[in-house]
Amino acid sequence: MARETVRTRDPERKPRIMTAAAELIGRNGFHAVSMTDIGAESGITGSGIYRHFESKSAILVALFDDIIDSLIAEQKVVLEGEGRNEADLLEQLVADQVSFAVGKRALAQVYYNEIQNLPEEDRGRLRRKQRLYVEEWVHLQREIRPELDDAQARALVHAAIGTIQSSLFHNVGLEEERTRSLLMRSAMAILRLDLAEAV
Repeated sequence: MARETVRTRDPERKPRIMTAAAELIGRNGFHAVSMTDIGAESGITGSGIYRHFESKSAILVALFDDIIDSLIAEQKVVLEGEGRNEADLLEQLVADQVSFAVGKRALAQVYYNEIQNLPEEDRGRLRRKQRLYVEEWVHLQREIRPELDDAQARALVHAAIGTIQSSLFHNVGLEEERTRSLLMRSAMAILRLDLAEAV
């Protein structure tokens, strides 16, 4: 009697599809990329992609969820650390945002540029997650600088994050470490915090 072969799903397929989609959408824009393109880039046939995602929009939703969930998870690790003051915690959040913008530039570009192509319900859900992420920065900023009200602290936080993300829109012509240092110091200056030597 012949043994029945059991097909196992490759756990790396879904991340591979998402990585390929991020690279293609980052280069060409959401509307210029097809499921066939994503399949070719990831080495997976079109039918194989549909086993994981029902549409190109579903891939984009999964990408966005993965990005913001990773940022929130990293933020949680920082905030739950022991023996650090609010200024050190906020500095680490700035450093993590710089690492995302510089170290994962293509992914960050997709995240910033393609949100309008998410389905409306998913876009609203993502915006709520973003607000929760930013509010942790605002809380720390007000703890450090109690003279600020919520609106002032929030404006400074958005300005700092916007400064970091400004590097996504042009090639600054600097090597990566110098770019990281410049963005870090600029964001910290906006927040009016001293930069620790160890970052």
